[in-house]
Amino acid sequence: MSTRAGFVALIGEPNAGKSTLLNRMVGAKVSIVTHKVQTTRARIRGVAMEGDSQLVFVDTPGLFRPRRRLDRAMVAAAWGGAADADIIVLLVEAHRGVTEGVERILENLSEVIGDRPVALAINKIDRVKADALLGLTKDLNERFSFVETFMISAEKGHGVKDLRQWLAAKLPESPWLYPEDQIADLPMRMIAAEITREKLTLRLHQELPYQLTVETESWEERKDGSARIDQVIYVARDGHKGIVLGKKGETIKTVSTQAREDLEEFLGRKVHLFLQVKVREKWMDEAERYSEMGLDFKDGGE
Repeated sequence: MSTRAGFVALIGEPNAGKSTLLNRMVGAKVSIVTHKVQTTRARIRGVAMEGDSQLVFVDTPGLFRPRRRLDRAMVAAAWGGAADADIIVLLVEAHRGVTEGVERILENLSEVIGDRPVALAINKIDRVKADALLGLTKDLNERFSFVETFMISAEKGHGVKDLRQWLAAKLPESPWLYPEDQIADLPMRMIAAEITREKLTLRLHQELPYQLTVETESWEERKDGSARIDQVIYVARDGHKGIVLGKKGETIKTVSTQAREDLEEFLGRKVHLFLQVKVREKWMDEAERYSEMGLDFKDGGE
């Protein structure tokens, strides 16, 4: 019996539902999900099994018009993820349709992916009526020759199984690329940092959307089977430090508890989490911070 394996890139605008779809496909919380756009910074790979096929998902940052170095590095990572994949899935939000951003992605698509197959997944279908969906499908397929179109709701799970089965059948014949029980190739330290950053983003989405980053400074395995994880939250200004800490340290305490609970669920064991907040004015211009996020500093250009 032959096995199949390969890389699937999920691309789309920020907030199109790529992380939600990845988590739904993999069946575990690998990529952080928030209602704030642009939360996925690194090319997180989730591994899903479907029959004899192993699907390795590349969850790329959302494609948007970059303004800063960090933005440019994220967009380069997104297109890089698509260029390296065997199959590409473009996610478009049903209720938003063909936005300026979607048009820009379609313009760049052929150039970046060559002759690799691209499937269209129209997401959040529960938000629009059937006739609007048909019109959007027709419009998009006239703009680009998608090999297949899927109507899905990543959040509710509608249509996701069909998409996964189709992808599994399309992958090249190949030995599996990862051990069967491995769900992500992202180092655990980075996953832990992403989980904490998700909690911070959800809590502070109005005040500090992108002005902070989290790094796992040390990870100690203890004799009793638990893990001690020390993390640093870097902020760009002194004033931001107070926002992250909150009144009487309440914000950081809540974030720490929520992140620890998620980590314990993810690792299946007890976690001791310690968070520190440090001010680094220029963290967005430091090469080291980029490699921590799985991005290439050089991609940010000048």
